[in-house]
Amino acid sequence: QVQLVESGGGLVQAGGSLRLSCAASGRTFSTYAMGWFGQAQGQEREFVSAINGGGDTTYYAHSVKGRFTISRDNAKKTVYLQMSSLNPEDMAVYYCAASARGAASARGGEYFYWGQGTQVTVSS
Repeated sequence: QVQLVESGGGLVQAGGSLRLSCAASGRTFSTYAMGWFGQAQGQEREFVSAINGGGDTTYYAHSVKGRFTISRDNAKKTVYLQMSSLNPEDMAVYYCAASARGAASARGGEYFYWGQGTQVTVSS
């Protein structure tokens, strides 16, 4: 059983930065791939970024590549999403998710555990 708790969302001006955190429970955090997904109001939840258990493989959605950075600290059982150069199109509820498969994936169906989400609002 893995429980995930996101934090770090908030209101930021366009061009600004935020760092999201996702704290996990459980003893086998380092074996889980972690992902971030965003859901804008009225839209489907979409893949943002993922990282494998060891932290040496990462994937990004095309729309965030070069602006967002995913990382993890297995000792702290936490995954981060550093978001820079934010624009109004990035505004969404961001969810972190854990996959026991271990390999980073953009497919939401491979993630069994999900957090409650954290709102990111970008003002223009």
